[in-house]
Formats: sequence, C-alpha cells, structure tokens
Amino acid sequence: EVQLVEPGGGSVEAGGSLRLPCSALGLNPKPFCLGWFRQVPGKEREGGAVVDSDGGGLHAASVKGRFKFSTISQNNANATMFLKMNSLKPEDTAEYYCAAALGCSGGSYLDAALHYAYGINYWGKGTLVTVSS
Repeated sequence: EVQLVEPGGGSVEAGGSLRLPCSALGLNPKPFCLGWFRQVPGKEREGGAVVDSDGGGLHAASVKGRFKFSTISQNNANATMFLKMNSLKPEDTAEYYCAAALGCSGGSYLDAALHYAYGINYWGKGTLVTVSS
C-alpha cells in the first residue's frame, strides 16, 4: 500500500513563497508519476504540476512561471518530489493534495494526469495553503 505524506503547507503573505514536499512511501516499481493538485471549497479540483520518474513534468498554465517542481528523488520504495511556489497570490489559497499514478510516464500520461487526474491511484490527505493579501 502506498502512503503519501505532505508535511508542508501553511500561511504566507501575497508575494511570498512556500515549498511543498510530497513523500511517497512504498512506491515501486517505475514508471510512476507524482503530482500536486489543489481544490478550493465549492470549486473543482485542478492540477498544479505532475512529474514522472523519468524526469519529465508539466505545470498547469495557471501556475506556470510561478510554481516549479523538482525531479523525483527515490530511495528504494520511497520517492520524494517538491513543489516550490513563488509569487503566491490570494487565489492560490486552497487545500493542496499530493497524488501518485502508477505506470505513468511521458507526455500523454502527464497531460492526462495533470488535466483530468487520469490514472491517479493514490491521494494524500491534503495540506492547507493560505495566502493573505
């Protein structure tokens, strides 16, 4: 069973930065993807960034240029990916969820995972990010 741990989140003023780590425990074998999604109450969940175990990745248009993902680092069955969020805006306030997709690699998989949560097998419990104006 894969467990996703999201120890980041918190409150920050507009223009500030946060780094969200996502650790996947028990994730094996490759290929797979890790991603960050977010949801505001009353709105649909949206993808932020998805990264595959081969080093590829995609950002959503809404965060491109402000959010940057790291490549996945893996130690045996544990994998970690970071999302660095810069120039945060109040509209970035949301519950952020780490997600994992097995058998995910390459452009079409990344696109489907990012825009439709296609192939997502596991979700974290979520961490709240609050950006004040």
